[in-house]
Amino acid sequence: MGSNGSVIPFFMKEKEKGALPITDSNMTRFNITLEEGVDLVLYSLKNAWGSEIFIPKIPSYNIIDLAKAIGGENCKINITGIRPGEKIHEQMIGLEDAPHTYEYDDHYKILPAIYNWSSDPERNKGGVKVDKNFTYSSDNNKEWMSVGELKEWIDANKSKIGKI
Repeated sequence: MGSNGSVIPFFMKEKEKGALPITDSNMTRFNITLEEGVDLVLYSLKNAWGSEIFIPKIPSYNIIDLAKAIGGENCKINITGIRPGEKIHEQMIGLEDAPHTYEYDDHYKILPAIYNWSSDPERNKGGVKVDKNFTYSSDNNKEWMSVGELKEWIDANKSKIGKI
């Protein structure tokens, strides 16, 4: 939200034309503010040993729900088809990272595979090892934003939402 390429300001502009273009109705995305991203970076700087990757636990939303939150429940939607390189779902932790990933209250941490750092109790202190088949993507997230929550969130953050 508020970053270059964010769909939110694009939809806000497009709703004035009477329809919102959507590439795929199954598309999902994660939702994070710039401030939340900065907070995680600052937390990481204070708590990193080196070479870890910190991933925030943030809500997901369906692109159709976002369209309804911006354009209204009866907004016209034009399905345009997926563009080259575009993903249906965002993925932050892949299956290949699961053996080195730990879960914390508000984030995940992927530890380096080298030197057995991912099994070092000091490096993973307080974390719970995720299942070997774990992935974290916007379609399998535990936390979802409803149309109403998206609408409230957009209204509360209008001044922070970037312009096209």
